[in-house]
Amino acid sequence: MHLTYHNLTIRNATTADASTLAAWWNDGGVMAHAGFPLGLGTTPEKIAADLSTDRDDTRRRLILELSGTPIGEMSYRNLGNGTAEIGIKICDTTKQEKGLGRKYLSLLITALFDKLGYYRIFLDTNLKNTRAQHVYESLGFRKIRILENNWKDQLGVLQSTVEYELFPDAFLSYID
Repeated sequence: MHLTYHNLTIRNATTADASTLAAWWNDGGVMAHAGFPLGLGTTPEKIAADLSTDRDDTRRRLILELSGTPIGEMSYRNLGNGTAEIGIKICDTTKQEKGLGRKYLSLLITALFDKLGYYRIFLDTNLKNTRAQHVYESLGFRKIRILENNWKDQLGVLQSTVEYELFPDAFLSYID
């Protein structure tokens, strides 16, 4: 996948991105919202091996670039029955809260619906991540359910999850 909109690019993550992904994924500040306040403790070698199994029809990790510089990552996974699960992280904190997430999500969702033939997008996030929830709802995602205290983070603290879905007729794109 290679998508562009002005100075924004979404491209397939490659083994050459493994060190960057390891730096982000091992940073507890970046990963805390996903339940890993101590980071993942992974290696570039493990990530590179994992990336080598990515395929468009099953699962794909993606790099977000702003003017050619990596600032975050996305992913999509085929859940079957026309449904893709997505995730996004703007890992460069200086690029957060600037409206970029909506645009990157708009690019990916458009491609998933129009090019790859999905008709339902699913995602979940930590119930405490209200900033992400606002972004998802602004794109037309509908809250399916809240799972109270359904998992523990690395520190053993109970966390709750909110699940969302999006269909093409409800999608509100932030790109023209």
